[in-house]
Amino acid sequence: MFRVMLRRIFAHGTLVLFASCRPQPPAEPVHVAPEYVDSAECDACHAEIAEKYRLTGMGRSFFRPSVSNKVEDYQSKNTYHHTASGRFYTMIERDGRFYQRRHQVGPGGEEVNVVEQRVDYVIGSGNHVRTYLHRTPQQKLVELPVAWYAENGGHWGMNPGYDWQRHSDFRRKITMECLFCHNAYPESKKDSDRADMEAVLPGKIPEGIDCQRCHGPGGEHVRSPGLGNIVNPAKLSSERSLEVCMQCHLETTSAPLPYAIRRFDRGLFSFKPGRPLADYMIHFDHAPGTGHDDKFEIAGSAYRLRKSRCFIESAGEMTCTTCHDPHDIPRGEAADRHYTAVCEKCHATPIANHPSSKDCVGCHMPKRRTDDVVQAVMTDHYIQRKKPSRDLLAPLVEHHGADEKVYRGEVVLYYPPSLPSGAVTELYLAAAQRNSRQRLAAAVEKYRPKSGGFYFELAKVSPDAEAIGLYRKALESMPDYWPALHRLGLAYSRTGQLDRAIDFLRRASERATEGTVLNDLALIYRRLGKTSEALAALRKSVAMDPGLPHVHNNLGGMLLDSGDLKGAEEQFREAIRVQPDLSAAHANLAGLLMKRGDLSAAQFHFETAVQVAAPGETSALEAHMALANMMEMQGNLDRAAAHYMEVLKADSSSAIAHFSLGAVLAMQGKRPEALRHFQNAAEGTDPAIRQSAQEAIRALRRPD
Repeated sequence: MFRVMLRRIFAHGTLVLFASCRPQPPAEPVHVAPEYVDSAECDACHAEIAEKYRLTGMGRSFFRPSVSNKVEDYQSKNTYHHTASGRFYTMIERDGRFYQRRHQVGPGGEEVNVVEQRVDYVIGSGNHVRTYLHRTPQQKLVELPVAWYAENGGHWGMNPGYDWQRHSDFRRKITMECLFCHNAYPESKKDSDRADMEAVLPGKIPEGIDCQRCHGPGGEHVRSPGLGNIVNPAKLSSERSLEVCMQCHLETTSAPLPYAIRRFDRGLFSFKPGRPLADYMIHFDHAPGTGHDDKFEIAGSAYRLRKSRCFIESAGEMTCTTCHDPHDIPRGEAADRHYTAVCEKCHATPIANHPSSKDCVGCHMPKRRTDDVVQAVMTDHYIQRKKPSRDLLAPLVEHHGADEKVYRGEVVLYYPPSLPSGAVTELYLAAAQRNSRQRLAAAVEKYRPKSGGFYFELAKVSPDAEAIGLYRKALESMPDYWPALHRLGLAYSRTGQLDRAIDFLRRASERATEGTVLNDLALIYRRLGKTSEALAALRKSVAMDPGLPHVHNNLGGMLLDSGDLKGAEEQFREAIRVQPDLSAAHANLAGLLMKRGDLSAAQFHFETAVQVAAPGETSALEAHMALANMMEMQGNLDRAAAHYMEVLKADSSSAIAHFSLGAVLAMQGKRPEALRHFQNAAEGTDPAIRQSAQEAIRALRRPD
């Protein structure tokens, strides 16, 4: 009897559909920096400097890989097993080209979920780390998961942010902001120099940070050389000279603070050497005394230098070029001699009881493991009187999305050290306080800024009913900014205004380079029963952005609903191939396989859905229910009961789980426990489950 009631209730299947990730911060009318030229134009007149510069870290910051410039081991130690995710990565050299290949081990020992992508570009000189990029057919750049670290002679390891189970694998997209500090300015799609936009690069991509990052755009100088129409940082004030370096080396933290906000009326590539950095971006920091005063991160050399007594007491005279010639970086013993000579310019008089040494840097600027890239070791530019006694090279544990303690304290102005009081200062300070909606709301209400960026930031942290008006206000000054159109459409959707949602999502999809917008549009079409429109939007989304696993999963669900089992299976499997830990796709594929009668394969994917799911994820609960049902069919009542208990741990009010567990316990002869769960099920809101539970209670209470 209990099995009959359980089948009746459990007969329906459930598909798990994903909403997309959301775009991030704003930018406004873009001020494109004028007249940048190919840096090869500079070589004709400055050949000797150019040749030396190409050997520096900045000159080797971004390049195409070749047999001649590799430093990595592609032969003897070229397979890396990432235990947290259970994936194997093999780095391959084949016919002068380089690849990263991923596979997992299937239930029969076979290779499954194989992905191989070509290495098209390398970020990083190799002095500390090299990261690898693939250029997709859609002309986007994607970061590959494994990096090369220089420590201890070199080794392979996961990129920062990857050392956990649910990492980004081959899906981490490179934004224009990534390129800002890692390369010269590329030819990009219209409007894509906004920092948060993924890089869409149909034209030539330059290789390496070029002359113009420090000297300014060179077009006029190339046409009329020698007329003083190029910036020489050596002739700038010490403040402006330092800012040339600080445009990239003043990252106070890579954690979500924010460390800086680029002014909303400035384009990403609009900073020009010699102009005040504060007119381009404003830097922020953790409040003092909150446990972050000694943070040491990979892009914070200038931040650490500015803490030094040497820097402070120089009264602004000390800059990066006091020690570094950006055109020619010495190595080895030559570096020791050079940097010691720099120190002796101020410390010529011997210090009493100071040990004899010709390596000032080794003691006073020791190498240290960075907090955010835990496999990288760099020179600490905080000049200290005494070397810390602790082990600066001791291994560190990487923090990631699952365990990172996100800072929720006050964010303070860092650079410039002060700003004039008034609307602009208060608005940017309020925007930096990501955990204080009230402060930004008060500033916006008080000053009514013209810049749409403030309204966009406020809308992101506001309830949908309020966010709608704020997004509309933001769009007044940046009408083509598709993330605002996208978010506005979603806000209308969540408030039940589906026609308006469709209108704004359509407008966003016409401008977006990401398939997420079309995915969200498809989900609304699906809610309205417009199946053909939903399918068309999802197909267009996967064509535009084939690396979005949740879109493949959603398309599979739509095809399954329409009876196209073959097409649905293809999409579920593609979702899993792209993201092996996508629990929803495993659960959906398992349900399809179970309908087809392939119970062994279905069980494997249900079990995988449970293993890879985040705590409380809906797909895991459905998989537990399905596995319990399968275990019961096989007569394994103990395992069936265990799976139902897992559901109740996550959702103690689940009437179907209470009823199902009660049925299993009754079959095991455990009447008191069964009655308790049937009673819980009888208090639920589902009338069918409630009625079945009441029948079960009456049956159990009848005398034998």
